[in-house]
Amino acid sequence: MRDFREIIENDSVYVFDGAVGTRFYDKGVYINKSYDEINLTAPDLVREVHEEYVNAGADVIQTNTFGATRHKLKQYGLEGQLHEINVSAAKIARQAAGDDLFVAGSIGPLDLRIEPYGPTSYEEAREMFAEQVAALLEGGVDLFVLETFADLSEIQQAIRAIKNLSSLPIVAQIQIQTDGKTVFGATPEIFTARLDEWGADVIGLNCGVGPTHVLNELENMRRLTDKKLIAQPNAGLPRDVQGRQFYMCSPEYMSKFAKRFIKAGAKFVGGCCGTTPKHIKLIADSVRAISPRTTQVSVKAPAKAAENKKTVEVEPVSPLDRSKWSRKVAQGEFVTSVEVLPPKGVQAARTLKSIGLLKEAGVDAVNIPDGPRAQTRMSAQATAILVEQQVGIEAVLHYCCRDRNLLGMMSDLLGAAALGLHNLLIITGDPPKMGPYPDATAVFDIDAIGLTNMVSKLNHGLDLGNNPIGEPTAFSIGVGVNPGAMNLDEEIRRFEWKVEAGAEYAITQPVFDTGQLREFIERIEHVKIPIIAGIWPLVSFRNADFLHNEVPGVRVTQNILDRMRVASEKSKEHAREEGLQIAQESLEEISDVIAGVQVSAPFGKVKYALRVFEILPQFSKTKDKTVASES
Repeated sequence: MRDFREIIENDSVYVFDGAVGTRFYDKGVYINKSYDEINLTAPDLVREVHEEYVNAGADVIQTNTFGATRHKLKQYGLEGQLHEINVSAAKIARQAAGDDLFVAGSIGPLDLRIEPYGPTSYEEAREMFAEQVAALLEGGVDLFVLETFADLSEIQQAIRAIKNLSSLPIVAQIQIQTDGKTVFGATPEIFTARLDEWGADVIGLNCGVGPTHVLNELENMRRLTDKKLIAQPNAGLPRDVQGRQFYMCSPEYMSKFAKRFIKAGAKFVGGCCGTTPKHIKLIADSVRAISPRTTQVSVKAPAKAAENKKTVEVEPVSPLDRSKWSRKVAQGEFVTSVEVLPPKGVQAARTLKSIGLLKEAGVDAVNIPDGPRAQTRMSAQATAILVEQQVGIEAVLHYCCRDRNLLGMMSDLLGAAALGLHNLLIITGDPPKMGPYPDATAVFDIDAIGLTNMVSKLNHGLDLGNNPIGEPTAFSIGVGVNPGAMNLDEEIRRFEWKVEAGAEYAITQPVFDTGQLREFIERIEHVKIPIIAGIWPLVSFRNADFLHNEVPGVRVTQNILDRMRVASEKSKEHAREEGLQIAQESLEEISDVIAGVQVSAPFGKVKYALRVFEILPQFSKTKDKTVASES
């Protein structure tokens, strides 16, 4: 059994389930009954609800025990069955969750006023909580979730009861009103500090209000504690429609807020009253898209296969068998590639002719950028297909997140796989405002981390929702990385996430500071995957100045700028030769620490890119050859 503390400490985001009572009501169980008793009278119904959330993508299933404390059960004459109700609830949740997901013992308020607001003492409250805690422990929960508390004295006794009996993690959630305070007037500043002080492992908000109010206060809480945060709002505030209460937030609306919760610092997201498996499904999709996660190869199949408790075992294609490029990268062989832009119009003949020079020279692959700097060009995917079909050299397809939503990306990738493309470089993409069409809209449903996770899932025969797709894709997964990032700690953290999400190699931004690259590679040694260096042969001082000042993530050293300025003042030819010399020097200086090189062809001039390779032993024979003109 996995330890929940391990996922508290890692950098991924995880999904809790949604409302249980809402689902019981939807299935015909009226509110005048004890929902906790259903664990005994209709266990299959409880299991069915849990399995709906499992299939929706929840990582944590909460037991149906929110009201299973002595005082609440006494209202239905069930206090004598407290132990049986809680143990059964935990076992039912475990049956639905299996060994891969976590079961959280749900504990709600006592429905009593304790001191100083009422006659119930702290000790009496703690004893009531302890009864439920002991039974849930016997049932086999992995953690405890304290839900919908407003009285800080009461939740303090619940925390103490758990700590007296167990060392399992505690998730403590407060219910706020629309003003951001509890019904007793406690502000986020107060209850965040108290829950942190009392030893809750995860702190957050649930129930009471919808996602907007939860988001506002979650942002405040992030500044007040180092503990991980959780958000489980209602699906909006309930509205009375002809005597019935309806929660109006759609699944799509809730999924948008899930992304906002994560940006605000939430480690765990889920739902409370009014949320259904449909809400959790879209929330889970949002989380999987932007949060790295190790892909599970064995998953439960949907529909009839799930009912029969069968699993689908998917064997990924070995990196050695995906493509020549993938095999060389996996075997540690030095790889070479040249980046060539797609044609601006519909005529690709000239571009394909120049790429033919790469094949003749023995270059391993051609890299096809996807709308670089938000310019309009032929589809990178279409160009890559033309290259492989008409030139016969492998393509490394750059694929970015800017222009397509999740469904579009999924369709594109499946189509690419069907058409024989196997090598990807996954990037987030430049915003449209950088290009000549600033009014164009960007999608960015996910970033490069989420897309890496998606492709890794496809390689394991799963779509983003963990649904089997049949035969798995066979993509070699590359990602971009910038050793010269302004915030290098953030860049390394994102790189670690990309590796965790499934990245198999990385290509850097153009390197103009070799010492900086060496330092970067030393810092990522703990998660090192093959690093392919980007090299850009400069052609003029203007070219160098443009890259330095206007291309995100590229930094040209002052020494190189000075060299290019001096050379450019002499002539264009001097500038080009100086740029090639700088590129060759850079490649030579770092060749011992990289797994390959990607050379950019400035302005589509492939012959300049090829000359960079002349210092490599495998290209020495071409050094004295005259490369055919591309004009």
